Amino acid sequence: MPTEPKAWESVLARIEERLVDGRLRPGDHLPPERALAAEFGVARSSVREAVRVLEAMGLIRTQTGSGPSSGAIIVARPLGGMQALMRLQVAASGFPVADVVSTRLLLESSVAGELAERGSADLADARQLLDAMDDAGLTAPEFLALDAQFHLALAEAAGNTVVATTMAGLRSSIEGYVLAGAERIPDWAAMATRLRAEHRGVIAAIDAGDPAAARTRIHDHISGYYRDATPSRTLSPSTSDAR
Repeated sequence: MPTEPKAWESVLARIEERLVDGRLRPGDHLPPERALAAEFGVARSSVREAVRVLEAMGLIRTQTGSGPSSGAIIVARPLGGMQALMRLQVAASGFPVADVVSTRLLLESSVAGELAERGSADLADARQLLDAMDDAGLTAPEFLALDAQFHLALAEAAGNTVVATTMAGLRSSIEGYVLAGAERIPDWAAMATRLRAEHRGVIAAIDAGDPAAARTRIHDHISGYYRDATPSRTLSPSTSDAR
């Protein structure tokens, strides 16, 4: 026998209907809590719970006070919600790290190949990040933060917001694991030098309009780091042997 949805889940479903049919759009305010409770025939606590879930998902922003910026506003920025979801899933072993890495390989290889095929992508942000990573005084966490931004900049340059958001969520979900991996590398300075060269190689392949080289270089760059920074028992053979 199917389980009856909870009251707050029915509120979510009704709000979803309004988003799908266009009655609610980004920038619109949700009706007041009291009005929604009366319209949907639920307690105000159920509306409140639904609003909390929507805020955690990155679909609305809430602000107390009065005026045009107060209340619950549709913002439709899924990045924060995607990152939180994936971090929790990895932490709870719902998403194995090896699967996250494999998915990154698929997405980022596709992004690099597409940028190379296009031949006219704006890579100014990615190049600026590469220049910032040339600073030999960067700590491993500082370097890896810039590294994450570089990969995201490539995705954003490709222009697919779904792919960019997914990639940001994937990278965020294993941020702690990436940092732990850096601590397992005996010579971080040598690794940073290698990563810098690999980043430049990816950009060179894109600039040259060579999709095959761009895909291969980004694939080897990602899989190579995890091969060297991850205990072999943690990654699946398809990922650890990808180079």
